[in-house]
Amino acid sequence: MIEKILLAVSGLGHAEEMLKNLKELPSLQQSKVTVLHVVPPQATSGIMTAKWEEGGKILANAIQTLNLDPSQVSSILRQGEPKDVVCQVADEMDADLIIMGSRGLKRLQSILSNSVSQYVFQLSSRPMLLVKDDIYVKRINRIMVAMDDSEASKQCLKLAIFMLRGIPGGQLILANVISDIRGPSADVPEVKAEQNPVLIAAVSEARKQGIEPRTVIAVGKPGEKICRMTEEFNVDLLLLGSPDRRPTIAKSFVDLDRLLGSSLSDYIRVNSSCPVLLARTLAA
Repeated sequence: MIEKILLAVSGLGHAEEMLKNLKELPSLQQSKVTVLHVVPPQATSGIMTAKWEEGGKILANAIQTLNLDPSQVSSILRQGEPKDVVCQVADEMDADLIIMGSRGLKRLQSILSNSVSQYVFQLSSRPMLLVKDDIYVKRINRIMVAMDDSEASKQCLKLAIFMLRGIPGGQLILANVISDIRGPSADVPEVKAEQNPVLIAAVSEARKQGIEPRTVIAVGKPGEKICRMTEEFNVDLLLLGSPDRRPTIAKSFVDLDRLLGSSLSDYIRVNSSCPVLLARTLAA
């Protein structure tokens, strides 16, 4: 399900460390990895040459850090606007997963600073794993999926089950948050999946694959509750569906409605205490 991974590196952050942990998962050990570094256009040829040399070193260091079988890893050094090139390369190689570092900027800061990871997330429909610079990357054992009735959520469940295959003691947590517009939010005690329609199909699917999931239900603001649950359950990786609302005619433009409006995925991207894998659509 995840056969081709694109790792975009900048020389900073924990993206390489995250990929090393992913490659330890039995289900991803045969995945091919492409490491990409993009050199932005420079004012003079001298500066451009220096940046190319620096980019080559960043790629070499990343590949050395990953320490993968040479047959499983390749590298690309390309010039251009990073946000555009990452999307282009992901399409060229038909990537199943994009991994990028993220500074964890809030929405307005991301827009003003021209955040590469935010831009790529807006324009790519491929699953994307964001790793903030200020989090501790742990070995993946406990995966939480934020469940709702969307197709993107079902895709996240499939990805989580795929990743957990072969992990001794691996844990799957299925979390459903019910919005409470009446006032202060309140946690609901953990209940059986049969008592929550959203979780019934998810639990059934996990059990078919030999996984007995833990189910958690909460009432309140979804973003706040999901982030709190990742801390309470010491989650190593959070999977979150983000339905693609962009009309076809606007595929080449940033989704300003999502950037400027209320976005659950944007809130969690900024505030989560663990890496976040965002997925939009069901894989082909």
